[in-house]
Amino acid sequence: MKYLKLIIALVLLVLIFIIFAQNTEACQFRILLWTVVMSRIVLMVLSLLVGLILGFILGNLKLTQKK
Repeated sequence: MKYLKLIIALVLLVLIFIIFAQNTEACQFRILLWTVVMSRIVLMVLSLLVGLILGFILGNLKLTQKK
């Protein structure tokens, strides 16, 4: 039980690496008037970072409102 979190984190890290390795081709998408072409890996990492940052900010807002 002591190493359960570490094992789960390592398994998730390996799965994320596999998913990223399979999505190396470029993709094109539009944001309002701009057309952006970038690797799917970069797009996935940016989406992950935006989600983590928003989750951290919203989580801290709820904690400060309860106090």
